[in-house]
Amino acid sequence: MRVFEFVKMHGCGNDFIVIDDYSEEIVLSAEEVAALCHREFGIGADGVILVRPSKRVQGGAYMHYINSDGSLAEMCGNGVRCFAKYLVDRGFVAASSKHFVADTLAGQRPIRFEVDEDEKLSVASVAMGCPEFLPEKIPTTLLANAETKNGIPCIKEAPLASPWGDFPFTCVSMGNPHAVCFVDDFAALSNELFEAGVEKNLENLNLARVGSYFEKHPAFPQKANIEFACVGTNGISVRTFERGCGETLACGTGACATAAAAILTKRANREVDIILRGGTLHILMDENDHITMTGPATEVFSGSIEIDQLAL
Repeated sequence: MRVFEFVKMHGCGNDFIVIDDYSEEIVLSAEEVAALCHREFGIGADGVILVRPSKRVQGGAYMHYINSDGSLAEMCGNGVRCFAKYLVDRGFVAASSKHFVADTLAGQRPIRFEVDEDEKLSVASVAMGCPEFLPEKIPTTLLANAETKNGIPCIKEAPLASPWGDFPFTCVSMGNPHAVCFVDDFAALSNELFEAGVEKNLENLNLARVGSYFEKHPAFPQKANIEFACVGTNGISVRTFERGCGETLACGTGACATAAAAILTKRANREVDIILRGGTLHILMDENDHITMTGPATEVFSGSIEIDQLAL
């Protein structure tokens, strides 16, 4: 019998099951992860975070992140803030330090955080690194059709065919692959992507249909996270179909990728709010192209679960 203590957390509605694995003894099959994340028969989540020790002498900890379908992911922006909250709230990282470095499969992520009157983490700012635009870094088989301000070949609003017409995608890696589509005219999109009689807008777009199509498009050999976005007066509204998860209420790396794509296509300045279904993330991209993501992390509940009793 295997019983796990867990904490359910979320960042802007992107939710996770966080489990202490400092002993590095926990091995979960894809079926077990899917069962844990099942919203009717399990705890319910977009993914599982195993908290493991850092391999570095002065490292904070390593975030081992698994998507709800059991696939291993390089990085998760909302997940790493929840990871930070878990460590701070439970004393693995001193609340007074206000800073530590998290290890992920995508590399080290320095994190600065604020705490409330109970010394619990409330907001975290994560240094997310620089966006990658080279096609082979994303990776994608699409050919570069433009250059960044630094002369790096990139894929800027390249049309990808679909059963509903061509969609222009700008490709970015934030340690994981993203393809961002800015929609300037929803009325021009196919009627098949909206329910009959509803207004054609981002909220009513059938993302499950179009997102799943492009997630598995042959242009993305490792699949891709798919963002549909539109620019408004208060920021950029985004919906993300996450690779290995489906649509989530928020995607941290997707917010960063969207901001980078918006800057590349001259739709936004270097500081912008990304408005997600579950909340808003503030993104800053400095003159050296380093991105900082700031947002909340929330603990929902904790408990224990006997995994062998789940419907697998």
